[in-house]
Amino acid sequence: MHADHNEPNNGGNCREYWVRQMIRIGDPVLRALGERRLKADMPVECAAAGADSTASLLADRVKYTHLEALGRLLSGMAPWLEHAGADGTEEKLRREYAALAREAIDAGTDPQSPDYMNFGDGYQPIVDAAFLALALLRAPIQLRELLEPRVKANAVAALKLTRSRKPVFSNWLLFAAIIEAALYKLGEDDWDPMRIDYALKQHEQWYLGDGAYGDGPEFHWDYYNSFVIQPMLVELLDAVGGEHAEWEAMKPAVAARARRYAAVQERLIAPDGTYPPIGRSLAYRFGAFHSLAQSALRSALPEEVSAAQVRCALTAAIARTLEMPGNFTEDGWLTLGFCGHQPGVAERYVSTGSAYLCAEVFLPLGLDAAHPFWSGAPEPWTSKKAWSGQAFPIDSALK
Repeated sequence: MHADHNEPNNGGNCREYWVRQMIRIGDPVLRALGERRLKADMPVECAAAGADSTASLLADRVKYTHLEALGRLLSGMAPWLEHAGADGTEEKLRREYAALAREAIDAGTDPQSPDYMNFGDGYQPIVDAAFLALALLRAPIQLRELLEPRVKANAVAALKLTRSRKPVFSNWLLFAAIIEAALYKLGEDDWDPMRIDYALKQHEQWYLGDGAYGDGPEFHWDYYNSFVIQPMLVELLDAVGGEHAEWEAMKPAVAARARRYAAVQERLIAPDGTYPPIGRSLAYRFGAFHSLAQSALRSALPEEVSAAQVRCALTAAIARTLEMPGNFTEDGWLTLGFCGHQPGVAERYVSTGSAYLCAEVFLPLGLDAAHPFWSGAPEPWTSKKAWSGQAFPIDSALK
């Protein structure tokens, strides 16, 4: 596929392309965890911090990078893992990788495993325990009900280890909240509604208008409304909103903001599949479209944006990135970079495991192949229409 094409051919071939790229990204992580060799096999790359400090930074990030890889990867794969009934080849793959995902959770949460992950030391585990929790919310059968009781108990214990730390006064409040929502769904009686209530009400205070939240008290020009804020607010209210009337009452506004933000994100994808390299955490690559992908998964796109044009836009962004050499090591692990191997874009908190947040773009694989997202005829997305002289909808702020 070339980046200037709408997609590999049609919706069916496009879906095959997505599945192939998702597995290409995820297979090394899940295979290694299935053999309890992730810590032994995964190379760990971090930001260059200068001759005197790179080694100490690497030693620090190694404590967190494996949970990052597991949680971020599975939160993106979860809807596909949950969605049974595809054609024969895809269904066989789905069953295989669902079993691998459960083995991976076992390997990462079993205290006797050589791949037992750090849930209790430092602050970073709050973040990636939350992404693992998000995976559990998105795959209630495959990643919750089908977990062996021993594994489920280990997962609960691991999630609870994060409670001893205070989240940063930012989008991190949602990490603490989403962990509690997962504990609620796992049947734990001691889930903490206060952590959820605080995150919801504080983000309401941080809403700035036109579908955008501040990341804390201030607005940041970055993709964190997509990496974390919009998706986790939607998932949080979906999971526990019914527990309190005031939470339930937040749903329409949160949904409207996510829909508006999806409209903005769709317009950010240029005709050639590029998008602005703006803000921090660019090494998460096309995970920048987490929120747009989630809106597509939930059939919650703006009226003027068709599912098929989002498929075409996201496919172009995926292809434009992955066609560049250097995104993977020779053994198939993700490298640090935005489009290829560009370790200079990595902040000090970014390491190899962090990059697996790119898997969030694959959320629409949780939709049936007959859904318009996959079955609709190829359609140019907004910027492609605009820059080729075609008619396209005017943009309108959310009021």
